[in-house]
Amino acid sequence: MSIEVHQISKTYGSQLAVDQVSFRVHSGEIVGFIGPNGAGKSTTMKIITGTLQPDRGTVLIKDMQIKAHLKEIRNLIGYLPEHNPLYLEMYIREYLNYVAGLYRLTGSRAGKRIDEIIEMTGLGPEAHKMIGDLSKGYRQRVGLAQALVHDPEVLILDEPTSGLDPNQIVEIRNMISRISREKTVLLSTHILQEVEAICDRVLIIDRGRIVADERADLLRDKGTQLTQTIHIEVDRAMDPEIWKQLPHIEHVRILENNQFLLETHESRDIRADIFNFAVNQNLIILSFSLRKKSLEEVFREITKG
Repeated sequence: MSIEVHQISKTYGSQLAVDQVSFRVHSGEIVGFIGPNGAGKSTTMKIITGTLQPDRGTVLIKDMQIKAHLKEIRNLIGYLPEHNPLYLEMYIREYLNYVAGLYRLTGSRAGKRIDEIIEMTGLGPEAHKMIGDLSKGYRQRVGLAQALVHDPEVLILDEPTSGLDPNQIVEIRNMISRISREKTVLLSTHILQEVEAICDRVLIIDRGRIVADERADLLRDKGTQLTQTIHIEVDRAMDPEIWKQLPHIEHVRILENNQFLLETHESRDIRADIFNFAVNQNLIILSFSLRKKSLEEVFREITKG
């Protein structure tokens, strides 16, 4: 089941939060949706789920326009908002049974599905507890469970690992990977390692506009084209400023053990120039490579203004 977003815009007062955004998430795909704070991620996700109406543009889920088929589409979507809205005074099973009832899932069917979801999300050891007594990691599991209880075909997850410790992040990430194998997933996060680990594609939004739409590995390659970074290790200590005698070397970063990162915006491959320069300086090169940028570095380049 696909998500199609066509030219949506949303204004809050005088602030244009989302500006003519268009993209598509294909059936069975996990797409990471990233951007700086205030870039328009949450607004876009609220529009996709039908909880917020755009000023202009359309959204289609399973080829149906949200405006015309809102009730039907909401049954197809599981949504975990950024701020997980749970009833802390309810017990886990009680809360999931309440959510199931909202989707007209009742009786033995609801009980069976809740048992499946509790096992799927790893809530079993805590299933007897009140939500207010759970750790933040388990509350996030409850949030995922409520998004999954009606077995939706589309998952919209807004910052599902926000505020969790590293172990909890890995657990939630692995859980999302497992449960999303047969679903279409749009995932917003600030943890770019998470995008690289589980997402098929990356969307970057900045100041309300989509500025990149690419596979993560291809996006890193694109970043390498924007700025080349060459890693070089030589046999002895040297003044790093010497490297700037080379044309086009703009920045030099000093690493340990006589290693340097040389940065240039030159579009052509300048490794031969660097090699010849090192030889002329009577330097012995111990290692020499073109370093690919991390997704985090590419993200900073694309959104730095």
